[in-house]
Amino acid sequence: MCMQPEFTFLTLVIAGPKSLGRNIDVFLRPLIEDLKMLWSTGVETYDSYRKQNFIMRAMLMWTITDFSGYGMVSGWSTHGQLSCPYYMERTQSFYLQHGHKPSFFDCHRQFLSQSHPFRFDHTNFLKGRVEFGNPPPRLDGVSMRHRVENLPDVLFGKPFENQTIEGFGSTHNWVKKCIFWELHY
Repeated sequence: MCMQPEFTFLTLVIAGPKSLGRNIDVFLRPLIEDLKMLWSTGVETYDSYRKQNFIMRAMLMWTITDFSGYGMVSGWSTHGQLSCPYYMERTQSFYLQHGHKPSFFDCHRQFLSQSHPFRFDHTNFLKGRVEFGNPPPRLDGVSMRHRVENLPDVLFGKPFENQTIEGFGSTHNWVKKCIFWELHY
């Protein structure tokens, strides 16, 4: 019932010619404050079917974004050699020698079964390379929360847009702590 079109609504659409980048949190702050209040104390709401008031509580189930929007909301930059949000610094990406752009070519073979023929193909992927490795483990929620809690606070706005977290681009791709980590669930 709650997922029927008449019970869903779009909370936030930010139109404009330029990306907000990490400054998207300025727009998300009122939403986060409302969600905190709806989770902890709720709001008195009228039920027209039962003709009585009740305390309504609510939570954010998910966000839907494209990949660049994901980067803005999550705080993990989706650009560069460490742009994979799942495997982070454990990716096997590399920079192209002449293009100076990150490439994820041939990173996928580690996810195939150990006996898959593509793992032993040394001519159609990176020349002379056979894949014997296992995929890196994905972080669970507890490990991810620990990483995020240790991130320093980042200031927002034009004067601070070039501020970076130490190690950015070499050991991690964090640009900020995601505002959604403030929610209690």
